[in-house]
Amino acid sequence: MLHPRARTLLLLALPALTIGVASSLVLLLVMKIASLLQAVLWSAIPGQLGIASDSPGWILSILTLTGIAVGLVIRFSRGHGGPDPASVPLINAPVSVKALPGLVLALILGLAGGVSLGPEHPVMVLNIALAVALGAHVFPRVAPLDWTILASAGTLGALFGTPVAAALVFSQTLTASNDVPLWDRLLAPLMAAAAGALTSSLFALPHFALPIPRYPQLHIVDIISGAVVTVFAIALGMVAVWCLPRLHRLMHQLHNPVLVLGVGGFLLGLLGIIGGPVTLFKGLDEMQQLAFAQTLTVTDYLLFAVVKLAALVVAAACGFRGGRIFPAVFVGVALGLMLHKHVDAVPAAVTVSCAVLGMVLVVTRDGWLSLFLAAVVVPDTTLLPLLCIVILPAWLLLIGKPMMIVPRRDQ
Repeated sequence: MLHPRARTLLLLALPALTIGVASSLVLLLVMKIASLLQAVLWSAIPGQLGIASDSPGWILSILTLTGIAVGLVIRFSRGHGGPDPASVPLINAPVSVKALPGLVLALILGLAGGVSLGPEHPVMVLNIALAVALGAHVFPRVAPLDWTILASAGTLGALFGTPVAAALVFSQTLTASNDVPLWDRLLAPLMAAAAGALTSSLFALPHFALPIPRYPQLHIVDIISGAVVTVFAIALGMVAVWCLPRLHRLMHQLHNPVLVLGVGGFLLGLLGIIGGPVTLFKGLDEMQQLAFAQTLTVTDYLLFAVVKLAALVVAAACGFRGGRIFPAVFVGVALGLMLHKHVDAVPAAVTVSCAVLGMVLVVTRDGWLSLFLAAVVVPDTTLLPLLCIVILPAWLLLIGKPMMIVPRRDQ
């Protein structure tokens, strides 16, 4: 009853589902270990010592020691803790399995220590490497690229709790042909993403959505306001894009990763003192604190956005193992709340979603992923036409502009 092409796709169902579930479990395990270590570093130890965990001395000490610890891991581990996230895209060629222990340890230390990076890049590297290595033994005739696609799709599903992000990302990379329709190519990645999303949701549902008042109705003036907000976010984000390779070049003149990351941890500690604990860590839980806070002022939100963006640049430039999407969403949320607080006539749903859209667009240079995250942070279908319109001039502004990645000559 099934076409030969359908039978071929059906054979991929089990590997795709397996990889999706495994990708999610790897993410959940890493995040759980990091969470336990975070509780020790930021609650148990300072509580035993009678020190406030949000005191300037503790913030500076923990982040400096975290930088030194990550530097030691990168210096002495095989494979030097995997690739530098500042110099490679989110989805890249598989690395050697020998580099994975150092990568995982560096990631966990950074997440627990309060470094302003997310887990997405190292976990993506980890899952791709494992899928390619294991897949080559089980199904040697399957190309490494296919395992890479399935692992990255499963990881995207696990990260965001839905397969939609993976579908959007791969719809622009998996080209269709007369012989192989696009949905044939998307079927296995979607299965992996759905399995990863379902597994992630069963154990720990990602909390991106904010308690923003519902947007009642689309108005022309809101499209204009949204475009202005997006341009503002892009302008601030491009400052970070300009700073990253220059700071990366400056920091790596020290050559020794222990020194580079130790200094980087010290700088992150200073930024943490300025911005407070809400500007530490990956930013997912912290942006919920911003949305629920009632007493914050325009200056507070601006301070959080600027400090978090600076911390993101410092962490990426120094070589901490982590991703840039999660902190970029935090920066967008802080900017959006600031602009709404400054001009409360513009709905918060518009300012927050458009600021997230602009900031993520700068960091990822992926229109679909930016639209997706803006719609997830402010889950209101009334906003979708506005976001689809606003992203057009934003994309025109970014065409030909440098990306947030370190060129080869700066590595």
